[in-house]
Amino acid sequence: MRKKPAYARRTRPRHGWLYALPEPELPACATHGGVRFERVETFKHDFFAATGLYRGPDGLAVLKLGRQNDFLTVPMKWLGSYLTRREVRVYAQMQGVPGVPRLIGPLGPTGFLHAFVPGHPLGRRERVSDTFFDELFALLQAMHARHIAYVDLNKRQNILVGEDGKPHLIDFQISLFLPPTGWRLLPPVRWLLGRFQQADWYHCLKHKRRLRPDLLTVAERARLERLSVWIRIHRWLTRPLTYLRRRTLSRLRKSEDVSVAGSSAK
Repeated sequence: MRKKPAYARRTRPRHGWLYALPEPELPACATHGGVRFERVETFKHDFFAATGLYRGPDGLAVLKLGRQNDFLTVPMKWLGSYLTRREVRVYAQMQGVPGVPRLIGPLGPTGFLHAFVPGHPLGRRERVSDTFFDELFALLQAMHARHIAYVDLNKRQNILVGEDGKPHLIDFQISLFLPPTGWRLLPPVRWLLGRFQQADWYHCLKHKRRLRPDLLTVAERARLERLSVWIRIHRWLTRPLTYLRRRTLSRLRKSEDVSVAGSSAK
C-alpha cells in the first residue's frame, strides 16, 4: 500500500472526542511560578484527563490536565476546569498527611502539578509489608476525618507502593469533599458521604484479603462478609456498562491512525 505523503498525514486523532486534549501528546514543557518543567513521559490520556511525568529544577513532578476537547461539538472545557478545581481542593485538604503527594499548584484553568512519588501501582499478587495496610488504613482515616471520601479505591492502580514500601494515594478526581457547612449539613448529604466512606473501607479490606489474608482480623472478616446492598447494586449496574465501554473504546482505538501516548493505560 502506498504511504500517504507527509503533508497528507493526520496529526490529530481521528476520534479526538475520546481524549481530553486536542493534541495526541502532553505539552513538551510547562511553567509554574516561573519554574519550567520538561516532559519526560506520558502516563495516561483518556476522556477526562491526561497525566504525565515532568522534570523541574528540583526534581520530578506530575502534570495533570483536565478535559479541553469538545465532545461531538459540545464544549467540555468547563468539565475539565470543574474537575480540576475539585481535585486540587482535595489535595490541599490532605497536605501534610503521609502518603499524599505534595501539591505544587494549579496550572491554567484545567491543570495542576504535584510532586512525583517514586514507586509502582499495587500489584494484583504483590506481597506487601506487615504494616502496609495499617498505614493505608491510617491514611484513609485521616481522609475521612477531613470529610472526604476517596470513592475510587477499588482500583489498585490508584494505590502506589513507594520505594520505601509505604502506601500512597493519587488521583482524587472523583473524590467527594463535603465539609459540614451550609447545604452539606443536610442529613441526606451526610448519609451519602457516609456510604461512600464505608465503600472505601470495604475496598481497602478487599485488597488486604487478596494480598495479606494472614493479617485479617476477625472483625475485618466479619465486616467484609456484611457486603452492603449499596455495593451489590453498584456492581449490578456498572459491570455490564464497564464491559461495553471497554469493548467500544478498544475497537475505536484500533481504528485510530495517530498514536496517542498514554491512551492504552488503564
